[in-house]
Amino acid sequence: MPATKVIVNIPDERPYDVRIGADVLDGLGNYLRRVDATENAPRILVLSDTNVAPLYLEEAKASLRAADYRVSEIVVPAGEKTKSVEVASEIWEAMAGLKLGRDCAVVALGGGVVGDLAGFTASTFMRGITVVQAPTSLLAMVDSSVGGKTGVNLSAGKNLVGTFTQPAYVCASTKVLSTLPSREWACGCGEIAKSSVIDSDEFFFWLSDNASALASRDHDVTAEAIARSVVFKADVVAQDKTESRGVRECLNYGHTLGHAVESLAGYGTYSHGAAVAEGMRFAARLGAAIAGTSIDVVRAQDNLLDELGLPALSWSAAPEDMLAVMKRDKKVRGGVVKFVLPLDIGQWELREVEDDVILEHLAAWARSK
Repeated sequence: MPATKVIVNIPDERPYDVRIGADVLDGLGNYLRRVDATENAPRILVLSDTNVAPLYLEEAKASLRAADYRVSEIVVPAGEKTKSVEVASEIWEAMAGLKLGRDCAVVALGGGVVGDLAGFTASTFMRGITVVQAPTSLLAMVDSSVGGKTGVNLSAGKNLVGTFTQPAYVCASTKVLSTLPSREWACGCGEIAKSSVIDSDEFFFWLSDNASALASRDHDVTAEAIARSVVFKADVVAQDKTESRGVRECLNYGHTLGHAVESLAGYGTYSHGAAVAEGMRFAARLGAAIAGTSIDVVRAQDNLLDELGLPALSWSAAPEDMLAVMKRDKKVRGGVVKFVLPLDIGQWELREVEDDVILEHLAAWARSK
């Protein structure tokens, strides 16, 4: 099956391609020779992690070398803890040791952690060198590899230091998804479900009809789901590149409670997608209570998440603790927590919610566990 190409066009940025297909990693080097920002790069640094490197690093390097690039590599420990200022500093020092210049490029070969870390270090080294995203997880393909958000975590919270830097190219190889663990597959399905609820009836009902096929990793359905998610996100980012106009806030649907779940349960206890799915369930019920969301929407979303292998979590925490974590989110203004609420499929509202209302609904959420 030929690769699918989605062109991401963001105002005041150079357009870039997202190629989705089984064999696109094999052609990475040749394709980069056709990208303006990388065609004459004297060296390419591949950044990967200890989970992905043993599986795909040599294939990526071989493709780049076949296209006559000089190639270096950095492999970092897998896991969220790697997305830190300390590791970023080590990468900057390694980049300096390799004598990378502004005409070089960094390829992020891995999931969201690697993509965020590579994007951040590339965008800040020498005040910015080119980054190419080669995501290896379903979540990264449909979310973090597109849109230009990069960052590292602080002890105070996730992604508190970062930049907006668009990649020059995104290489989404569906072949590498064959080695993705079931937990991480469901994680990516959570973000696809989020996109479908916010985007349109057409996407949502297509996904509902194909949920079991996606959960079982049907290749054609997977490629289509990735492409639809990329088109949705690219359209949102084109309207609000730096999250300053309120449009891009819709991408945070499910994340307000989801990030609190990840933090209090302990990062890694639940996948990001599972936590976001729980946040979607909570936000839809909150919407039904305060924004007129139909109970049919709540039920349809529940059914979709169940079919995708994302059941409601059995875990909960004290409402006061959950609210305290929500208030530390970088999107909070004036101490008031905002929720993206689905008014209907394809319709959403960003609403400030008072503490007492949040606590009431968090208490009901905790009692349901």
